[in-house]
This record gives sequence, structure tokens and C-alpha cells, in this order.
Amino acid sequence: MRRTEIFADPSEFPAPFRPLLENTRVFDSSCSPEARVFYIEQRGGLFLKRSAGGTLKKEARLTRYFHGKGLGAHVVSYHTESGFDWLLTTRVEGEDCTHADHLADPVRLCDLIGTKLRALHELDGTDCPIAHTENYIKTVEQNHRAGMFDPCFLPPHLGGLTAEDAYAFFEKNKHRLATNTLLHGDYCLPNIMLKDFELSGFIDLGNGGLGDRHVDLFWGAWTLHFNLGTDAYRERFFDAYGRDKIDPSLIDLVAVAECFG
Repeated sequence: MRRTEIFADPSEFPAPFRPLLENTRVFDSSCSPEARVFYIEQRGGLFLKRSAGGTLKKEARLTRYFHGKGLGAHVVSYHTESGFDWLLTTRVEGEDCTHADHLADPVRLCDLIGTKLRALHELDGTDCPIAHTENYIKTVEQNHRAGMFDPCFLPPHLGGLTAEDAYAFFEKNKHRLATNTLLHGDYCLPNIMLKDFELSGFIDLGNGGLGDRHVDLFWGAWTLHFNLGTDAYRERFFDAYGRDKIDPSLIDLVAVAECFG
């Protein structure tokens, strides 16, 4: 996890967080243009995330939910002020899966994220406060109307689809997406925390909820290709997860959906 030490003027932060920023080291740990993340060397490590107003509410709810299952950070505070959301959480122990020690053993890493994803999906998520699939479909529909389409997510055998062909494919098959599995929603190596090659928890849970397992399966295979620079571990990842619960045609459907953001 990237951390760059910065000077943080407490007066530029909402009043509830200013005491935490005094007489301590603060680091920029941002990895997305949509949010600014500060790591604060207080109380064993705290992360303070800032994003546009209303955008962190869902993440706060899901982080609390995952924490209740022993799989997420403790939410210290969720605060809205002056058009921004602020989410303060404790540090999940260990390092994320993009750490050099983890990437150095790709076979072990691949097997671990496959088996841990299956374990997550086997949990009872019926009390999850967020229904993922309904929002997922709405997002695809809205982004299609807005003209968004990035074909980079299409698998090779669907690589020739135009935006309209891809959307027609999605519209024809979207009813097949289930709402029966607890999802991370962005199951990528930077969001999976390990300590001594054991899972310590998940971070960045704003895209999760109760939905279709193939969303996480798509991202698990995608992140191995992206972060390891090879597609050699895709089939091994699916083997580690368990082929009995995988429908390749639904992974294709998710791939098409992701082209629309």
C-alpha cells in the first residue's frame, strides 16, 4: 500500500478529526482520483478517507457490516461536511496483496484469494444492508445512456462487440444475475489484506452487498492478470474457488456489464 508522508494542516480538516492530526505523522495513501486517503499514525493506525458528499455512506455501512463478521476495519466515524464525506476507520493488520512479498509467490497468492473468496461467498449474507444487483443493473443502464463504454473488459471471444451489441447482450441476460451471495464488489489484490499470508480482512467495500458471485469472480481473475502481468493464473484461480459454483457465461455477462462502468 503506497504511503507518502505529507504535511497535513489540522485546520483544513473537519473539527472532529483535528486532534488526531496534531503532533503525528500523516501520509497520503490515495490510489484513486475519486477519493483522498490519509493514513494517520495514531491509535495503531487510522485511515481517513475523503470523497464527494454522499459517496461514502454505502462504504461506511458495508464496512461496519464486514467488521461485524470479523472481515473489515472498525468504523470510527462517518462525517459529512461542506460537500464532502469523511470516513475514519482503523487499520486492518498486514499488507495488501500487491505487496512484493505476496506477488513473489503468485501460485500461493492465487490459491489463497480463490479459497478465501469461496469462504466469503459461503457466509450467510441475508442480513446484509445493501442489495447489490439492483444497483448494479441501474448503473449499467445509466452509463449506457450517458455514452460510457470501455471494451477493455471484454474477453477475447467477445472482443468484437460494439457498445450497442454489448448492451443488447446485457439487456437480454441481466435477469440471470442473482442476489444471493455476500460480495466484496471490487475483489482486487489491493483490497485484500494479509498478515503472514493469512487473510486479515477486506478494505474499500463501497461496491459490495448481496448480489451475484460472478462479479467477484470476474474481478478476482482480472486482478491476477492486471497485477501479475499474465493470464496464466486465471484457470487456477477458478479451480481454487471451486468450479461447482461457476458459470462461465455469467462471467462473460459481468465482463460486458463492466464495460459500462
